[in-house]
Amino acid sequence: MSPRPKKERKCEGNFCGRAFKPTGTPLSKLEQVDLFRDEMEALRLCDREGMTQEEAGQQMGVSRGTIQRIITIARRKTADALSNGKALVFVEE
Repeated sequence: MSPRPKKERKCEGNFCGRAFKPTGTPLSKLEQVDLFRDEMEALRLCDREGMTQEEAGQQMGVSRGTIQRIITIARRKTADALSNGKALVFVEE
């Protein structure tokens, strides 16, 4: 049995460039962490805009539980990149 197809997620925010990285080191020499559009959108809505997970889920067209999973992954990736000097690379799915 194959997994359920991924529900389309509405993302309004735009990426600011291709990556966020430590200064002074070329992107090609850094370990890279992929941050997907829906992960960036969940971070934007919950952490920047101050929405609840329920509100963010409604905005993106997914459940609160899905937002919770997305944001947990996005925060872990962001913390890893920031604390370990890695590049966050913005990926369109």
